[in-house]
Amino acid sequence: MSSSSTKIMRGSVRRSKRRSAKRPCPANEDDASGSVTSVERPGRGYLPNPAGGRLSPEQMESLFRLPFPNELELDNFLRPVSPSAPSEAGPAVPHSHRLRNAKSPPPGPSGHLAAYPGPRPARRSSTDEDSCDPMGEDLSLAGSAAAAAYHLRHRSPTPGPSGACTPSCGAASRDPTLLPYRKRPRKGSLVETATEKSVAAQYLLYELPDEVLVTIFSYLHECDLCRAARVCRRFYKIANDLGLWKTLYQNVFEYDRPLLHPAPCEFEFVNPDDCELENPWKESFRQLCYGVHVRPGWEARVPPPPPAGRARSSRVAYAETVESAVEQSERPGAPANPLIFIHTGHYMRQSLVIKSNVQLIGAAAGNVAKHVIIEHGNESTLKFGKGARQAYVGYVTLQFVPDNESSHLKHYSLEVVANAAPSGEHCSPAADQCSPTVDHCVVRSRSLVGAAVCVSGARAEPIVRHCDISECENVGLYITDYAQGVYEDNEISKNLLAGIWVKNHANPVMRRNHIHHGRDVGIFTFNNGQGYFEANDIHANRIAGFEVKAGANPTVVRCDIHHGQTGGIYVHENGLGQFLENRIHSNSYAGVWITANSNPTIRKNEIYNGQQGGVYIFSDGRGLIEHNNIYGNQLAGIQIRTNSCPIVRHNRIHHGEHGGIYVHERGQGLIEENEVFSNKLAGVWITTGSAPVLRRNRIHSGKQVGVYFYDSGHGQLEDNEIFNHLYSGVQIRTSSNPTIRRNKIWGGQNGGVLVYNSGLGELEQNEIFDNAMAGVWIKTGSNPTLRRNKIYDGREGGICIFQRGKGILEENEIFRNVQAGVLVSNDSHPILRRNLIFDGMAAGIEITNRATATLEANKIFNNRFGGLCLATGVTPIMKGNKIFDNQDMVEKAIEAGQCLYKISSNTSFPMHDFYRCKTCNTTEKNAICVNCIKICHAGHSVEYIRHDRFFCDCGARGLRNPCQLQGEPTQDSDTLYDSAQPSESHTLKYNDN
Repeated sequence: MSSSSTKIMRGSVRRSKRRSAKRPCPANEDDASGSVTSVERPGRGYLPNPAGGRLSPEQMESLFRLPFPNELELDNFLRPVSPSAPSEAGPAVPHSHRLRNAKSPPPGPSGHLAAYPGPRPARRSSTDEDSCDPMGEDLSLAGSAAAAAYHLRHRSPTPGPSGACTPSCGAASRDPTLLPYRKRPRKGSLVETATEKSVAAQYLLYELPDEVLVTIFSYLHECDLCRAARVCRRFYKIANDLGLWKTLYQNVFEYDRPLLHPAPCEFEFVNPDDCELENPWKESFRQLCYGVHVRPGWEARVPPPPPAGRARSSRVAYAETVESAVEQSERPGAPANPLIFIHTGHYMRQSLVIKSNVQLIGAAAGNVAKHVIIEHGNESTLKFGKGARQAYVGYVTLQFVPDNESSHLKHYSLEVVANAAPSGEHCSPAADQCSPTVDHCVVRSRSLVGAAVCVSGARAEPIVRHCDISECENVGLYITDYAQGVYEDNEISKNLLAGIWVKNHANPVMRRNHIHHGRDVGIFTFNNGQGYFEANDIHANRIAGFEVKAGANPTVVRCDIHHGQTGGIYVHENGLGQFLENRIHSNSYAGVWITANSNPTIRKNEIYNGQQGGVYIFSDGRGLIEHNNIYGNQLAGIQIRTNSCPIVRHNRIHHGEHGGIYVHERGQGLIEENEVFSNKLAGVWITTGSAPVLRRNRIHSGKQVGVYFYDSGHGQLEDNEIFNHLYSGVQIRTSSNPTIRRNKIWGGQNGGVLVYNSGLGELEQNEIFDNAMAGVWIKTGSNPTLRRNKIYDGREGGICIFQRGKGILEENEIFRNVQAGVLVSNDSHPILRRNLIFDGMAAGIEITNRATATLEANKIFNNRFGGLCLATGVTPIMKGNKIFDNQDMVEKAIEAGQCLYKISSNTSFPMHDFYRCKTCNTTEKNAICVNCIKICHAGHSVEYIRHDRFFCDCGARGLRNPCQLQGEPTQDSDTLYDSAQPSESHTLKYNDN
């Protein structure tokens, strides 16, 4: 800077000081009224305010919206005007609108101050980028604030080592895109030649370096910066420097990020680098400038001169305590939504009762709530009552640390209470309502007898979000007495009792909360509590993740309930509830427990990987269990016991380490249209007096039995598809007596239906086909009834009855089986009436091994080895049977001199005379047909055994001498006089745990 320029600037400063000393300072009217005081900067005076006192919120708002001046305003604002001779360009500008700190230009030839010429060139369109407000806002100044006189700060910038000004927050060090702010005069502009303009204005507007201006502006308050931005485009750009506003903002509010406040009860920190706003620091200051700051000791503090670049706000109001700030905000005439900033500190014994729309927010750097703590020990730390419709508290820690545990039954860290008005009183709903917003708070309580947060009353409807309610010595969040509210994105953990209690008709909405590691249940709804719980993560609680009791009826949707140390969901004592689309997994006990007359709805959930069962219903439990995917549990996917009677339908129950559905101890229920598959034990167990109804299920691909009735298991099995099991499709044993009707049973590797060990049952209208062994086995004293069934395409016999088996077989169709249509053996005595037995690959009916039968009105035809084959000593009771058109392939083979093995191989057992060869040392398990005795064993010592079912071991090449009647040898084992014995289920080897 030249010496002449320096002298001009110093002279201007001296004259400005003299004028300031002659003017009296305006009185501070706020002090007289008892309101929160403004801070005056020593030696600098007040910002001009015609009304006196600090600016109102409306004035502050308008101040931040000052417009950029047009060309004529700039001309009038900067032009030095002679008091006696108005310029030709227009009337004289009021004295208060002149830039008072600018040095006057040198006099003109006549000795008067030079004035700009009259007519000005046409101004560019208002849409020009340089003349538009970058935020697109109306920046008009309301009221008399526009006429307030402007004072540049008189403090000089700190000189550097070389004597030059050293800006502490220069624009060049912040954002290179903002430099250079200086610009060359445009051709045809206001100041076209040096002789037509003020030398000081020319220097200030165009020649003074940007760094010097930034340093000067760093001493200004927010109001000064906004007014300076009106001078010219260059000032506008420099006054909006990000670094200037960031420094000013952080000194006032302490935040390390801009906090936007777009509407009441809405606050949001933004990243300045990603924000779409041109200057987020300034915009945040504008939105928050009307607040009162609680900073103990600052109200009476006379601040020392700040270092360069660290000026304080000139219009910030301070209070000593939170209580005094709240009282001030609730006085008549206060703003509709007063804002109180609670700065860093531990505020002990602060008990706040809020009954208005006051907004409380912590102010600190870093983790705000961690550095702002409000604590009490005798009363609730913060209590919202009626009238707090748009109250707010955010970014603080609320603590209750009681002095005496026994006296704090109703004291909490945070309390929201608003009961409905008595029926005799007439109050508006808005007057009764209490709906504060609690945001980003940390809540702690050391009380052993009270919750950390309590919400009660029919008009209590708070919004609680992003809060941390943890490590409390009782319940975390307690909602009762018809209270409602919205609770979102909270962290609720490590509480001594339940994380959340909902009772007495309370009906909250809870979304996306994280509820975990509680030393009791996660969420407990009881005594008619309700609520809507969506997308919550509930895990690792010591008891159930979600408990419902005593008429409670919550709706739980899309929650993740897992790793509970007891169970996932526990519904008991007449509990209700809707549990929809949840993920319930990896719990130590059952995923869902339903007991004691409870009747919830469990729908479209994923229930898997439980350390015990999936769904466990006992002690008169009910419920609707539908459209769930239940898999991978260590015990049964669904267990029903002790008089329980649920409805189980449209579920997929699969890949369990135990069984699919287990019904025992007089369990009941309707089980329909489920798919039960790939379980390690039985698909469905029914035992110990249970009698469920199974309809239209698909039960398949199990590692053992499809449906297993044992120990007096009963029930109805109707219209199901049961197929592809490693054992039988259905097993009935030990006095079980189910009704099995209209089912399709196929693909069993051990037969279709096995009835044994005194089993009973009624099988009607079933299709039993394509099983690896017999379609139906009846043995060991069992006595079922089979009516109107179709039993066909078995890879062994149709019906096998042996080992004292009984049964009534009526009106069945038995056809296309590889062995006998009906085989009766080993002291058995069934009754066969009006059956059709046809198209068999062996005989129609074979009776052997001391067995007998009652045969009445049966039709036996077109069977390959004959219609009725009786072993030696068998005398059945026969009446009205029709045996016709059978092929008698055995007699034909004997007449043709063939070995009987040629027509039977080792898959069927034709009934005829068989012999033993002593010369060849055959055993009792070997049999030789009559033709092989004549040809292959001619001259040997042979003996006749009996007339029975067998295949020829000579033809099968099972003897030392080769058969002379057969071609290629066929490997074979010893003859079996009965079909292979079916395998019994190993289910009983496992405990019923």
